[in-house]
Amino acid sequence: MILLRHGQSEFNLHFTATRRDPGIKDPKLTDLGHAQAEAAAEALAGAQEIRRIIVSPYTRALQTAAPLARRLKLPVTVNPIVRERYAFTCDIGSPATALRGHWPDVALDHIEEVWWPLQEEPADQVEARARRFRGEMAVLDDWAHTVVVSHWGFILSMTGRSVSNGEWLACDPTAPPPESIVWKHH
Repeated sequence: MILLRHGQSEFNLHFTATRRDPGIKDPKLTDLGHAQAEAAAEALAGAQEIRRIIVSPYTRALQTAAPLARRLKLPVTVNPIVRERYAFTCDIGSPATALRGHWPDVALDHIEEVWWPLQEEPADQVEARARRFRGEMAVLDDWAHTVVVSHWGFILSMTGRSVSNGEWLACDPTAPPPESIVWKHH
């Protein structure tokens, strides 16, 4: 399967420049982030036969998944398990009712109104979510035809690798998880 980190968000833009939390809840993509999402959609749409798009409920992830879903004429499956580690203001999500208003064509009835944690999430909990997701994907016959639009911390937990906004990498959920994970924001 392919793990795609969302495009640059308003939070990423400010945090990268200042190394301070700018206090933006559930940030949207910047113009660069939208361009990264379009570029990823173009590259991934022709790379292999994609049959499933799984996406985090954060706005930046939904916006990143949209061009790929449009190109492939596939629905997105929202799954809170692939969300970001709750550590900054940007990790406060939008309530499910607000998301339904912004994304009327996306099935969101299965997520709770508040689907993100209410306090900082320890690294071991994110790693446990990644192991659970790895197990869920490994039993599927067609996991290789899946794109997961997620976040820095979740992808790090799945692979042990840090990826930049709009970057993707292959992940075999049947392979062992990473032996060690270094939680250092870049």
